[in-house]
Amino acid sequence: MTEAPEVPLQMRRVGFDPVVELTRAREAEGVTRVMTPFGVPAHLVTRYEDVRMVLSDPVRFSNADRRPFAQVGGADMSEADLEQMRAGNMIAFDPPEHTRLRRMLTPEFTVRRMRRLEPRIVEIVDAALDDLERSGKPADLVSNFALPVPSLVICELLGVPYADRAEFQHRTARQLDMSLPMDERMKLQQESRAYMAKLVAGAQADPGEDMLGMLVREHGDDLSTAELIGIAGLLLVAGHETTSNMLGLGTLALLRHPEQLAMLRDDPSVVNPAVEELLRWLSIVHSGVPRTTKTEVEIAGQVIPAGEVLVMALPAANRDPALMDDPDRLDITRGVAGHVAFGHGVHHCLGAPLARMEMQVAFPALLRRFPGLALAEPDADANFRAYHVVYGLHSLPVTW
Repeated sequence: MTEAPEVPLQMRRVGFDPVVELTRAREAEGVTRVMTPFGVPAHLVTRYEDVRMVLSDPVRFSNADRRPFAQVGGADMSEADLEQMRAGNMIAFDPPEHTRLRRMLTPEFTVRRMRRLEPRIVEIVDAALDDLERSGKPADLVSNFALPVPSLVICELLGVPYADRAEFQHRTARQLDMSLPMDERMKLQQESRAYMAKLVAGAQADPGEDMLGMLVREHGDDLSTAELIGIAGLLLVAGHETTSNMLGLGTLALLRHPEQLAMLRDDPSVVNPAVEELLRWLSIVHSGVPRTTKTEVEIAGQVIPAGEVLVMALPAANRDPALMDDPDRLDITRGVAGHVAFGHGVHHCLGAPLARMEMQVAFPALLRRFPGLALAEPDADANFRAYHVVYGLHSLPVTW
């Protein structure tokens, strides 16, 4: 049996918390040497102000350099193949190319557009709660609620058949599992692109009213087929994987803080700050896309040459005392602005308004439908996804 690889420092947690070594790195040198999951040495940036500075400056810190992913694809992939797989993936480009791609999607993810979607999100959440109740207790909250809600929302928004959800959910979860061999994850990525290629071909033949149809109708002359496939694939993965893990992990955090759970359940004014605090405190995206220095820079007093890879420790940054007092304590009443759970700068998560809306609807609806919600196995160890690019839970057995 193959041993699982060591979890990189930036991905290590003890339950909800970054490991103490990550906290020490932030408090001591601020920047420390690590290995990325792709086998490339990097500088890990841990302090809040330094992380924001790097994320806000695409001129000095590039997303577009492929060196951080040197091992991805292996020797059997040509340069043309690699470029084809990268096409349309906004997070793999710097301005102006990033700006060109993002501008086409921004109108679909405004707060105003999300407000128009809210009634449908409420319906989807209520239907998932009905299904959860019908399934009987105990039930797995992840597979019966946390995963179905954002999956159906992004399927409807993007134009992906919901009947395909089990297939793409399984494939995505394995793609993001760093314990699996690289060649297996690359094969899964190629399968994902092949799946999205069929959907794009359908939209090109008969564009519907969904986002894929809109892109074909309004930007079909500006986007290549490869770019359409890349955009759709990124939105599908990001649209269900992150929010589903926030719903599962956030529910466990609330169950372990019952007074705060009761506040969120009973006081509508707490909902928005609670979502912000859960985003900050959990920081389910460990690091996001590595950056490469385009010039010599100084971070935390250390001079870093051009051409070096930087990785952001988002959980450490969001737990930095420079951001707030007592940052390791969960307090859903504070909802401090400025956390970097969605990143920062030009690459700030495009889907943040959608993710916020889904959580603002789903958390209180779940807690009000099941006021007696509890862990089905209160003494059991939580089933955390230690090796995943997006932190979360494999399962969460609950009762009510």
